Amino acid sequence: MDELDVRLIDLFTAEPRVGVLEASRRLGVARGTVQARLDRLAERGVVTGWGPDLSPEALGHPVTAFLTLEIRQAAADAGERGHDVVGAHLAEIAEVLEVHTITGAGDLLARVVARSNDDLQRVIDRVLAHPLITRSSTVIALATQVPYRVLPLARASVEPG
Repeated sequence: MDELDVRLIDLFTAEPRVGVLEASRRLGVARGTVQARLDRLAERGVVTGWGPDLSPEALGHPVTAFLTLEIRQAAADAGERGHDVVGAHLAEIAEVLEVHTITGAGDLLARVVARSNDDLQRVIDRVLAHPLITRSSTVIALATQVPYRVLPLARASVEPG
């Protein structure tokens, strides 16, 4: 990545509907250059999507919690790992926003949302319904100090020069 890539990512992050022609005008480069850069960033996996970012809060789910899950290491089905089996179960629950295999005290970390603290219990009960989950702990987020972001990392990855 170079400075033009970062400027391009900055622009499309701030204004995702700006369009290639307007981006080329604002950045002072040819339309083809903008399109080629966007295509290359997408092909390399730097840009992973163009869809809208959605707010769980605006969708009626203002409670965010993190669940640390411990799972039994024996897989339910021959040839599958317990992480994969439990991950498939979690993917079926709409309130589960993301799940990561982790090191440390637990095996999986899940970010979930709920309509209220009472509703969070329903979500946790659905999560824990899988027989491979042996233990869990829950932490409720009170406020977001730094929202999920990657743009500062992109800016920092540009080689000086």
